[in-house]
Amino acid sequence: MWVWIAAGAVLAVLLVMLTVAPVRRAMLSRPAMDAFRRIMPRMSATEQAAIESGNVWWDAEIFSGRPDWKRLLATPAPRLTDEEQAFLDVETEKLCDLSNDWDSTAVWQDLPPDAWAYARDKGFLGMIIPKVYGGLGFSAYAHSQVIQKLSTRCSAAAVSVMVPNSLGPAELLLHYGTEEQKNHYLPRLARGDEIPCFALTNPFAGSDAASITDTGVVCKAMWEGRETLGFRITWRKRYITLAPIATVIGLAFRAVDPDGLLGEGEEPGITCVLIPREHPGVRIGRRHWPLNAVFQNGPIEGDDVFVPMEMVIGGREQIGNGWRMLMECLAAGRAISLPSSNVGMSKLAVGMVGAYVAIRRQFNQPIGAFEGVQEALARMAGHLYATDSVRRLAAAALEQGEKPSVVSAIAKYHVTERARIIVNDGMDVIGGKGVCMGPGNYLARAYQQIPVAITVEGANIMTRTLIIYGQGAIRCHPYVLPLMRTAEAQELKAFDRALFGYVGFVLGNMARAVGFGLTGGALISAPRDAAPELRRYYKLATRLSTLLALASDISMATVGGALKRKGALTGRLGDILSQLFILSATLKRFEDEGRPAEDLPFVHWAAQDALNRAATAWRDVLANHPSRGAALFLKLTGTPFGLKAPTPGDACAGQVAGLVQRHGPARDRLVAGSWSASLDVDPIAAVLVAFDLYPRVETIEARLKPAIKAGRLPRAPQDLTQLTAWAGEAEAQGLVDAEERALIARYAEVAIQAIQVDDFPQDFGLAEGLARRQAASVGKGSKAA
Repeated sequence: MWVWIAAGAVLAVLLVMLTVAPVRRAMLSRPAMDAFRRIMPRMSATEQAAIESGNVWWDAEIFSGRPDWKRLLATPAPRLTDEEQAFLDVETEKLCDLSNDWDSTAVWQDLPPDAWAYARDKGFLGMIIPKVYGGLGFSAYAHSQVIQKLSTRCSAAAVSVMVPNSLGPAELLLHYGTEEQKNHYLPRLARGDEIPCFALTNPFAGSDAASITDTGVVCKAMWEGRETLGFRITWRKRYITLAPIATVIGLAFRAVDPDGLLGEGEEPGITCVLIPREHPGVRIGRRHWPLNAVFQNGPIEGDDVFVPMEMVIGGREQIGNGWRMLMECLAAGRAISLPSSNVGMSKLAVGMVGAYVAIRRQFNQPIGAFEGVQEALARMAGHLYATDSVRRLAAAALEQGEKPSVVSAIAKYHVTERARIIVNDGMDVIGGKGVCMGPGNYLARAYQQIPVAITVEGANIMTRTLIIYGQGAIRCHPYVLPLMRTAEAQELKAFDRALFGYVGFVLGNMARAVGFGLTGGALISAPRDAAPELRRYYKLATRLSTLLALASDISMATVGGALKRKGALTGRLGDILSQLFILSATLKRFEDEGRPAEDLPFVHWAAQDALNRAATAWRDVLANHPSRGAALFLKLTGTPFGLKAPTPGDACAGQVAGLVQRHGPARDRLVAGSWSASLDVDPIAAVLVAFDLYPRVETIEARLKPAIKAGRLPRAPQDLTQLTAWAGEAEAQGLVDAEERALIARYAEVAIQAIQVDDFPQDFGLAEGLARRQAASVGKGSKAA
């Protein structure tokens, strides 16, 4: 009896502790808050600004453990207006015609002059600037589509257009500038009268840009005949795109106020100013040469340069807010620039290589028939389908007014990494055609330059191990940020609410994980509106989402504040989050495009690849978790019988490879938005012209097989230089007509051109390039005269 009385007393005490708020706060929440303050990672003001930049979106659904798939599927697909589509079809196509990677790198070391003039004249540099200021006023999706298309043609064109429309003076002015600054600069930027750059990266603070050593001291000095409050700034910047030709420079520096002239403390913080190129003391350096890419890029320096307060972007009230401003703009810009350019580069690779393997013969058959080639081609096409899906979904989020910082980081990291895989595979497939430089080589420059995208806007290693999960774990979690804020402020009531919400969240995900683990996910429901053949992917994604949420909470509890230094662990947890986002984008794209049955091989390959990568990351988390107890708990709770995920098999790879080797709606959708290659403009179009002709040639060859078997006609020669004579012999025997013979001859002509590699004189044509530059310079001078 005494046992029951004691048990009842204990239960009563527990009930009082849990249900009577003052008691609960004193006995549970206060000790918990004190412990939380000891273990939570300390954040600097710049780290806090980065964490709080932008907002959360579908990434938060994934982190919740219970993603609302209906919400995702209900998100409107991005669409172009008629005006935007016309600009893409006409002006963007024309700019592609005027620029190519070979001339840009081998002749001009820049975007060709005619292309620069056209880009300025047609408003490419002011796409994001509203029409009221003379810009085009295009949507985020239109911006993305333009950059993608230019990137299927010329990296210098894409980057030269991309930078003024992404993180830089125009976007900062739009969001934070004073009316006077907007009215002065935005029309000039829209017309191309001003070429902008933004100087952030310091030699001693690259990825850690918040720790820049460039300093501006608040002071008073004579400016335009009167004593003026401003800054004396000393800076060293590098890797600044468009710096060599910029006429207006955005500059980030650390403001200090030792004399208290602003009355806001000795270190107001990072501040952004806008300085004309001709401003006294500004030194534009020479050019950087990033892996043979020739977009304008270089250093900028200044020593003790006085900058009046009126040049602060947003005026005096924005002093010290520069890092927040930059992070908020980057949250959107990172979702467009590099994902769009790398998807474009990938479309170039897949479109060209898919056509090449269809017309290139070895051992009397197209090389695309070999399973080794098909494996590489399937990776290329599957990754392209996935990355283009991510690009579209990120743009859709921006169109809805979101600024998803974690999604932007996922898009930047994974699209650029998969573009590297695509280009590498493409080089392997086309072999010698890819390694010999020249105007006929469509992959070499992409192969050279892909590390540039890996490096900029946050190096990929840092993005994976720090940004994706570092921001994701705090921003996407429904309770972590409230716990951190209330603990830091010592707000016990608010902390108490967040704490017990957090406990319920963890227990709920734990129960779900146990149920899913014991049943192999059989209890998980898929959205009824989803395509039936893809519902298993939704179920496995939901299970992985639950495991991610549980593993995050257990890891934060066991590793504590040291978690942000455990890059291997955070990288793997971030991989799960990222792969689930990639899967979500893939499934959403299939629904948005009307469930085209022809595209199912692409969808299956991309979905299975994402799930397999997420499952691999989960297994790696368990195998390498710094807390072995936590790893054992997660395994027994979430995956007691293991975690099986589908992997793209040979049959699926063969289907995917087949789709990109033949004409059809599936291939057309995969490479949609590419430059419309024409032999009148560039010889690299030969491979696509031959690809267009090949099905008809193949049909004729198939019809002639009985004659070949009977010995009336030899087999079609693998040596294309002999194919025209072979067609003539077939015509002489009445096996083909004159039109068919001409078709075969035309095919042989362009196919030979497509597979040949370029050769050069002893000086590699440098003299010819110099002559072209000099002739253009003379022509430009005569026009000016």
